[in-house]
Amino acid sequence: MGYLKTCKAVIAGIVLVFASFGTAFSLELRSPAFEEGGKIPDKHTCVGENVSPQLFWDDVPEGTKSFVVLMDDPDAPMGNWVHWVVFDIPGSAKGIVENVLPEAALPDGAKQGMNSFRWPGYGGPCPPPGSRHRYVFTLFALDSLLDGVPALASRSTVIRAMQGHILGTAELTGTYGRE
Repeated sequence: MGYLKTCKAVIAGIVLVFASFGTAFSLELRSPAFEEGGKIPDKHTCVGENVSPQLFWDDVPEGTKSFVVLMDDPDAPMGNWVHWVVFDIPGSAKGIVENVLPEAALPDGAKQGMNSFRWPGYGGPCPPPGSRHRYVFTLFALDSLLDGVPALASRSTVIRAMQGHILGTAELTGTYGRE
């Protein structure tokens, strides 16, 4: 089984365990830029300003010490394309502001990992012309910071470090296509 499939299986298993025990699954993720399943505005894509959308979350599980946000394109021709990796977001945060700067270390102590474009921070939707892709934002509430994980870490490094620390998850999916 490929590494990406293994990571997806681990996350799916974690979600199944949480669902089985009824643990803190009210965590909710949303954006004022688009609704669940809706079109991501050009402003947040490669044909616009390519700025990250504002995100908000509610119903945070008790004991949350930090958050992780991942943004992936599972429909990319070459397999999953990583658009954004943000971790060590303080547990007191209620969201992420629009237009997070492409810096490895953020002022609030959060860190950004490397995306598939090979730079830190957000890389907006930019699918090949003629296709509409899904862009999945996944929020993880953790019981700790990811100590020892440096800024510019890969998505897979962050996922490995989260194992055993996830208190809850939430997803928000947007779509985007170019002509």
